[in-house]
Amino acid sequence: MTDLTRFTGRTVIVTGSSSGIGEGIARRFHAEGANVVINARSEEDCRKVAASLDEERVLVCPGDVSKSSFADGIVAKTVERFGGLDTLVNNAGVGGSHMLHKVDDEEIDRIIDINVKGVLYMSRAAIPHLRKSGGSIVNISSVSGIGGDSTLPVYNASKGAVTNLTRGLAQQIGGMGVRVNAINPSVTRSDMVDGILDNEPLLEAFMQRIPMGRIGEPADIAAAAAFLASEDAAFITGVNLPVDGGVSSSNGQPNFLAYR
Repeated sequence: MTDLTRFTGRTVIVTGSSSGIGEGIARRFHAEGANVVINARSEEDCRKVAASLDEERVLVCPGDVSKSSFADGIVAKTVERFGGLDTLVNNAGVGGSHMLHKVDDEEIDRIIDINVKGVLYMSRAAIPHLRKSGGSIVNISSVSGIGGDSTLPVYNASKGAVTNLTRGLAQQIGGMGVRVNAINPSVTRSDMVDGILDNEPLLEAFMQRIPMGRIGEPADIAAAAAFLASEDAAFITGVNLPVDGGVSSSNGQPNFLAYR
């Protein structure tokens, strides 16, 4: 049984936490006693989430994590409010489906800035405080960061960067007492995948590739994030953990069961 007080007195920043996976993660940490920082670009959306949480244990910090000055600022505000930082969850991300030879610079910058620079800037700002607390970083990557997709080359590049950053940063700061891990979800219920959920043939194609027969829920990812940030994962670092219903266990061949 999960200890619902295991994060009492600890402080967690969850970027992109006004909806979907990020909101699920923030709520999970808060339910287990943590002080939680809610972040997204929309202040209104952040405050909607915060309104249902204990105001003594929540801080709303709207803004764009792809701006280094904001990343420095949100960490500083967190430490000022709660006295330190124990976990950074780099969840903020954007998608985009394109043919590479048709995509413009602005769209490439949009995806790389949020998905890659946001993780780098937030991690850079957080590391000095995580060293003090013996804390950890949990990155939300994707199965698209460990394998390719036919129409997602820029997204693949961005999530591949997060996947390998997780490994490299774990090597660099493990000796400082800071752990770095990532979660690699497949299709998980959120605003980002509405186009899949509303497309019955495409959704059916996904179902054929998911051995567990359902899409992910934010709570599935939140449970894994809480585990990786907890003392139960004290000797785990540099791991990219697929939380995908078995999608990444495939060798890429068709689901033969669908043709019997």
